[in-house]
Amino acid sequence: MSVNLQALSFDAKDPAGLARFWAGVLGRELASDGTSLLPENDLGFTLRFLQSDVEKDRANQIHFDLTSQSLEDQQATVARALELGGRHIDIGQKPEEGHVVLADPEGNEFCVIEPGNNFLADTAAIGALCSDGTQAVGYFWSKALDWPLVWDQDEETAIQSPQGGSKISWGGPPVAAKPPKNRLHLDLVPSGDAEAEVERLIGLGAKRHESGQAHTDGIELVDPDGNEFCILTAR
Repeated sequence: MSVNLQALSFDAKDPAGLARFWAGVLGRELASDGTSLLPENDLGFTLRFLQSDVEKDRANQIHFDLTSQSLEDQQATVARALELGGRHIDIGQKPEEGHVVLADPEGNEFCVIEPGNNFLADTAAIGALCSDGTQAVGYFWSKALDWPLVWDQDEETAIQSPQGGSKISWGGPPVAAKPPKNRLHLDLVPSGDAEAEVERLIGLGAKRHESGQAHTDGIELVDPDGNEFCILTAR
């Protein structure tokens, strides 16, 4: 039994508008539904945007670190994001730090990382899904996805598919207080029976969950830190 990372889903007030923003920033194609982006290659995952009227009142549990091949490439990504409706934000970054911190039109934070970052070498345009979370949740996701740990130090963890692509990282303590429902969540597709896969994940530390805002195409669970994710039952 196994699961594959199918999509990263955003709650959005304007799903189509946010999909257009990220399609423009990443250079990805919009899917025919107008509210999701096709993977950038066979190793990528879909970005999909789901209708929600819940107000954003804190930093997201997950944010993107976008890669750059050169300083000119970094500047071009930042300029493209600003032109499409993004904005600069201050999260306490220092002037000497080389990355640029932005937010998309609905306030979702992301960073455009300077070239030469060793951690993001040989990843993808979305170099990492940087997550707020414990060491234990990094271990959980390594086993859940069968992705090896590529970083495990000082309670910080990161995993990556054996085939490459984007990393998923967790920053360790202190972990911020969780909102009633995260605005971003992972969607997984089982290779076999969905309920059997749910039971495997529960054995690893997940729990069944009903957020009251879950979408109807999957079985909702939470990881050991309480973060929602879905096992998709409708492709």
